[in-house]
Amino acid sequence: MAEAKRLLDQVREKIRLRHMSIRTEQTYLHWIKRYIRFHRLKHPAEMGPAEVEAFLSNLAIRRNVSASTQNVALNSLVFLYREVLAQPFAELQAVRAKAPQRIPTVLTVDEVSRILRELPDPHWLICCLQYGSGLRLMESVRLRVKDIDFQHRSIIVRDGKGAKDRVVTLPDQIVDQLRLHIRQRQSVYQRDCLAGVASVYLPNALSRKYPNAAGEWGWQYIFAARGLSIDPRSGVRQRHHFDESAVQRAVRNAVRKAGLSKPASCHTFRHSFATHFLERGADIRTVQEQLGHSDVKTTQIYTHVLKRGGLAVRSPLDTAGVISPRTTQAGMPGDGENRNDPRPGDRRTFDD
Repeated sequence: MAEAKRLLDQVREKIRLRHMSIRTEQTYLHWIKRYIRFHRLKHPAEMGPAEVEAFLSNLAIRRNVSASTQNVALNSLVFLYREVLAQPFAELQAVRAKAPQRIPTVLTVDEVSRILRELPDPHWLICCLQYGSGLRLMESVRLRVKDIDFQHRSIIVRDGKGAKDRVVTLPDQIVDQLRLHIRQRQSVYQRDCLAGVASVYLPNALSRKYPNAAGEWGWQYIFAARGLSIDPRSGVRQRHHFDESAVQRAVRNAVRKAGLSKPASCHTFRHSFATHFLERGADIRTVQEQLGHSDVKTTQIYTHVLKRGGLAVRSPLDTAGVISPRTTQAGMPGDGENRNDPRPGDRRTFDD
């Protein structure tokens, strides 16, 4: 396994050379390890498209993984062979998991309010940003002080999905609460400065270009973790951003307390933002920019949510004038034993 370990070090170097995120690094390494173990520790350089196809087919058929999971595994192996081993291969013939086409779950305005009422701080404020500004969960917890523009009521999302920046709206309803939270965050920052642990993670090579930026107030995470942690790459002890899994747990608990039957999650707030924005007459291009979608086709999924069930087709039952079902004296539906002998005054919409 020594060769595999050296290979993984090469993968890490290539990933960091391209400034890919720590999550991408962890995910790629995970699937490369599974690929090697699947073929009984055989070195990837000695394998090729046939082995990759066998691995992916096993994931789809025996493991029954989702299409997105299989695609992540494929991307990991494509990176390994193309960037590390310099052995790119053509399109594979592996059995692929079929990607489902689902309409996103969307909450009503009342349902959003009921969930938000059950959330404590800072989870409440983070979810308000997701619903009020259309932010993704990681975009919310990674916000820095300098990204908030109270004067123009805007938020600058840095290095969002696809390594893109964008500007989104800052809801007026949470301005006061956000200001208060930032003041409280500044108190924590001042204590960290006295303790010599006020630095935060900086992306790419900014730490070398601006040596003092990591300790400046503007670069601090707005939603910071309660405790200090060790950066896995630099080894520096610093205060990282809020743990996104804690927000996810809080939302699950809030959905349960609110008594909702919908399978709502953090990302549901973003879906609801887009749908309600369109309902209020916003142009789809504006919604696309707010969400940070590269292709308007991705945004158009919310236009399907707006349409009434069955592509706006009205059910014939709605125009038939059907009355309530006949009930027994106990107030329960009848057992149908007198269906052929209607009572006097019994009104039927349909022929028996």
